[in-house]
Amino acid sequence: MANQTIEPRFIAVEGAIGAGKTSLVNLLGKQYGAKVILEDNDTNPFIAKFYEDRDAYSFQTQIFFLLNRFNQYLQLAQRELFNSVVVIDYLFQRDKIFAQLNLEDHEYRLYEQIFNLIDPKAPKPDLVIFLQASTEVLLERVSKRGRDYEAFMDPDYLDSVNKAFNNFFFYYSNTPLLVINTNEIDFVEKKC
Repeated sequence: MANQTIEPRFIAVEGAIGAGKTSLVNLLGKQYGAKVILEDNDTNPFIAKFYEDRDAYSFQTQIFFLLNRFNQYLQLAQRELFNSVVVIDYLFQRDKIFAQLNLEDHEYRLYEQIFNLIDPKAPKPDLVIFLQASTEVLLERVSKRGRDYEAFMDPDYLDSVNKAFNNFFFYYSNTPLLVINTNEIDFVEKKC
């Protein structure tokens, strides 16, 4: 039997905060006429307070994101995957990265019970693109985009997030994975 090439219909783009996920997803959507699905960070009512006081707002922030992301994935599974190529700027399973970083042990145990109930229902992408960048580059990009709630982001926190993403994707094997170092690539300015 000859090798068959399967064209991905569902592509998830991943990376730490500021890696260029949304910018690449928009470029891919435009280039290939794909349906673009963007993570809805701005509707999380806890996110601004989380960056001001992570200890006090971690659980609420994380549960909101988990359920919001799951809802987006469910809607995607019901409609979009049958109609066209879809590019999304997050992988559902990455939610656990932030939960492990931010939650206390007792909170994480509860979070994990919820996650384990809903994860099997989330559709899996045909391809994951992981955008790597140094923490210094991520900090520069985050400051350029000017989201008010990110103004309080601790550089050490972003470094922890970056290391956790690198570790997660080093061991990731659920779907095909393409890793791109974006230190010298700027998807916003379209510079390589």
